[in-house]
Amino acid sequence: MDLEREPFSYLQDHDVPPFQAGDVFTVMDAKCALCSRGAAWIARHDKAQEFTIIPMQSDVGRALFSHYGLDPADPLSWLYVEDGRAYSSLDALIRVGARLGGFWKVLGLLRVLPVSVQDALYRLVARNRYRLFGTTDMCALPDPQVQKRLLR
Repeated sequence: MDLEREPFSYLQDHDVPPFQAGDVFTVMDAKCALCSRGAAWIARHDKAQEFTIIPMQSDVGRALFSHYGLDPADPLSWLYVEDGRAYSSLDALIRVGARLGGFWKVLGLLRVLPVSVQDALYRLVARNRYRLFGTTDMCALPDPQVQKRLLR
């Protein structure tokens, strides 16, 4: 993965269509029920209303995945961008928890696990997410908080 890029590098990538998302956004699998629950969790706890949620299946989502070295056709991760820097896997989840604040900062405890264990654990869930949690259509969720954060 090529997540170690200059901040806001996607803005100079001509393969990434222009989009409005602010400084905090996620790119998630819109067909994954677990990801849809994650989007609802973010929308529910994002009191500052900073987050934009971008479906991985959108033109922007696919381009951002590719820009950061992730395969949009076979995603084993999701993408979280904060202040122009990209993160994925459990590291992204930990950072989202820190950004949401309050109780969710407890996700930082996952940092005690070695990165290799964090990545392996994340890949295990990601590879089996459809089988374990099912599929859905994030873009069709009736949750108005999710809908107003979705970039279409």
